[in-house]
Amino acid sequence: MRGLCEMSETKITMPAYVPPPPRRLLEPHRIFLLAIFAGIVFCAIWFLRWDWLPKYQWKLLHGIWETLFLLFSTAAVGFLLAIGLGLVQVTGPRPLAWLARGFCTLIRGTPLLLQLWLLYYGLGSVFAQYPEIRQSMFWPYLRQAWPYGFTALMLSFAAYEGEVMRGAFAGVPRGELEAARAFGMGRFTMFRRIWLPRAIYRALPTLSGETVLQLKSTPLVATITVVDVYAIISRVRQDTYLTYEPLLLLALIYMCLTGILVLLFRFLENRIPSRGA
Repeated sequence: MRGLCEMSETKITMPAYVPPPPRRLLEPHRIFLLAIFAGIVFCAIWFLRWDWLPKYQWKLLHGIWETLFLLFSTAAVGFLLAIGLGLVQVTGPRPLAWLARGFCTLIRGTPLLLQLWLLYYGLGSVFAQYPEIRQSMFWPYLRQAWPYGFTALMLSFAAYEGEVMRGAFAGVPRGELEAARAFGMGRFTMFRRIWLPRAIYRALPTLSGETVLQLKSTPLVATITVVDVYAIISRVRQDTYLTYEPLLLLALIYMCLTGILVLLFRFLENRIPSRGA
């Protein structure tokens, strides 16, 4: 009995956590991958034709601008809609939660290309049948292709990110919300200062991946005559009868844009102080 008491009084000290050493930038496998990439770039520059590039450089820059505009505008508006979709599914009322869940299921369950064609060829042709719409101030915009491409990409992003925000809102600890009520915060203040920032931080890694996927979905708008960087590359292939050079350049452009997006989201994650979320 005495031995058990002495063991209970003995303090057990755990060794301090020692973080692993930072990984070196030039590790063997990275050097090998960089050498392969450099070899591919050298072969592409030396053995392939690039004399067409100065002729189309300004069109390519315009196409990249259109792609970035579609990406950021649809992601921004879609994310605002996703916040509402996720919040409604968590808080109700139940009929709105069912509608939000049905919207997310419908959009996520059908191909984006099908949604794009239904909006452009279906809804666009319906608008053209009504003289009231053709004579209105909105017809110069409704007769173009970009509003339908914007709507399709925006709704797709909202549906996918709405499910992410639903899980993020539900995953915020209830104790934090109860503490905010105990401090006398109103519902909107608590949502603005506690619930929404914590949910966004939880959804930030997934938001990064969804934004990259949104970038890779933008070439679909070229199928409805929106001139983005993919449409410019397709025009180059038709004019020059080249296959590999334009496609390799297109792959390089998307790789650079993806890398910039990933770096921006990592910078944003590091700037958020609440690491314990």
